[in-house]
Amino acid sequence: MTISAAFYPGSFDPITNGHLDVVRNACRLAERLVIAIGVHPGKTPLFSAEERAAMLDEVCGPVATAAGTTIEIVTFADLAVTAARRAGASLIIRGIRDGTDLDYEMQMAGMNDVLAPEIGTVFLPASTEVRPITATLVRQIASMGGDISPFVPPPIADRLKAKFAGK
Repeated sequence: MTISAAFYPGSFDPITNGHLDVVRNACRLAERLVIAIGVHPGKTPLFSAEERAAMLDEVCGPVATAAGTTIEIVTFADLAVTAARRAGASLIIRGIRDGTDLDYEMQMAGMNDVLAPEIGTVFLPASTEVRPITATLVRQIASMGGDISPFVPPPIADRLKAKFAGK
């Protein structure tokens, strides 16, 4: 059974191979995948919401097309369940790398279930090769001139190198 719409929230600052792994697997579950960039005034992202949306479209678009899934990229500044409801999604997609992620995501799923019982949560385990990747570590490695090519798609590596050029 395929779900009509799933909602994948995150900061995607930047999109990593781990995010792409989740998108690839989520496309098997839904006819439409809404990738939602969280925008919060208290955070200062490396890339603007517009830049992150362009990156997501560039690297996730072909994955979704190959899977026969429509993707939509949106931003949100409220609760994920509120944004998922607004998007018409019946599932929230969350990637899980390890037990720490699972503990946190289980608590979040429980709270979301109380707030929006009509929206389920699906946990997608990370593939072995992307388990250690976090956007925070990617940003740190890039800021210090390290090789991030194993952790992000090539167009994202180029954008990160340009962002940190001359620093």
